[in-house]
Formats: sequence, C-alpha cells, structure tokens
Amino acid sequence: MGSVKEYFSTLGTGIASLVKGMKVTGKEFITPKITECYPENRLTNHPAERFRAELHFIYDAEGNHKCIACGSCERACPNGTISIQSKMVDTPQGTKKKKLEKYLYDLGSCTFCQLCVTSCPTNAIEFDNDFEQAVFTRGKLVKQLNYLPEKPEPELTEEQKAKLAAEREAKIAEAKAKAAALKAAKEAAAKEAPAADNNENK
Repeated sequence: MGSVKEYFSTLGTGIASLVKGMKVTGKEFITPKITECYPENRLTNHPAERFRAELHFIYDAEGNHKCIACGSCERACPNGTISIQSKMVDTPQGTKKKKLEKYLYDLGSCTFCQLCVTSCPTNAIEFDNDFEQAVFTRGKLVKQLNYLPEKPEPELTEEQKAKLAAEREAKIAEAKAKAAALKAAKEAAAKEAPAADNNENK
C-alpha cells in the first residue's frame, strides 16, 4: 500500500513539474519576438556608447596624438595585447626624447578590460563601439593604431635659438664663476694653514 501511495505521489510531483515547464514554454510562444535585422539596420541601430569594441588613438584635427611612448598601457595589459616600439630622437634643444615608432594592438586577444585606457597618463587612447571586426585571418586583427605618419620635432625659431644660446652661456659663466670661487677658497685655506701652524709653534 505504501509503495502505491509513493508511486502516485511521485507521479503527481512529475505532472506538476511538467505543467510548470509547459506554462513557461507557452508564455514564450505568445511573447512578441524581437528580431534584429542586421546588417540591414546597420545605419539606424547602433550599439550603446559604453560598449567596448576596439581600441584606437585619439587624433586631433591636425593629425596629432598625445602618446608619449611611456609604456604604461603595455605594462597594464594583462595578456600582452599591446606592443609599443619607440626610439630616441634628438630635440632642437639639444636633449634626447623618447618618441613613438609603432603602436601595435592585437584585437584578437583583447579582453576589453580598459586597464590600458585608465592607466594612460595623457589620455591618448580610448575604446569605440565599432563591433564589425570580422576577418578571415587572425593576423589582420593585429593593428597599428598610429596609422598617420609620425611628425618630426618642430624647428626652433631664431628667437628661441638665441634664447637657448643665451641660457647656455649664462649656465657656463655661472659654472665658471663657481669653480673660480671654489678655487680661490681652497687657495685661501691653503695659505692660512701654514700661518696657523707658525703661530702654534711660537
């Protein structure tokens, strides 16, 4: 008797579960469907602005970017998506400066974590929401973000050159004056030392 009661109890539980599942299925049958007519609606339907799809450089109207090749984004990337190639160049001021040569970005291995963007000290990069990046070969997903030619260092004007020359001469003169003062102080100390010894001997 107990086994029959247990059988019907289990059967009732199964039927209740089946009815519950069919209720959910029936609800989905009458729910209006939403179909994205992609790519037909490509021009009218755009993804959200906060959607991260591809990293790119921020160029101004004159084709300049703010990247200083410091490597902060490359170090912050958790899986080596970014590779920076830089070189040292001479500035018109006569100093050395690191300059960007190539900024390579592997879209295929990017996790879109945005650590590169948040770590950039000059706000030179950002993510856009262009998700149409399908290609046939993985190599095409490696992109050079600085696609515009790198501009040479600006030449100094005659006034700037004269100012730099004057500053250089002033620094040289100041260094010579300090050296002469130090030499004179040493000579004076050397002369005073024998006189002090003679006084002590007397």
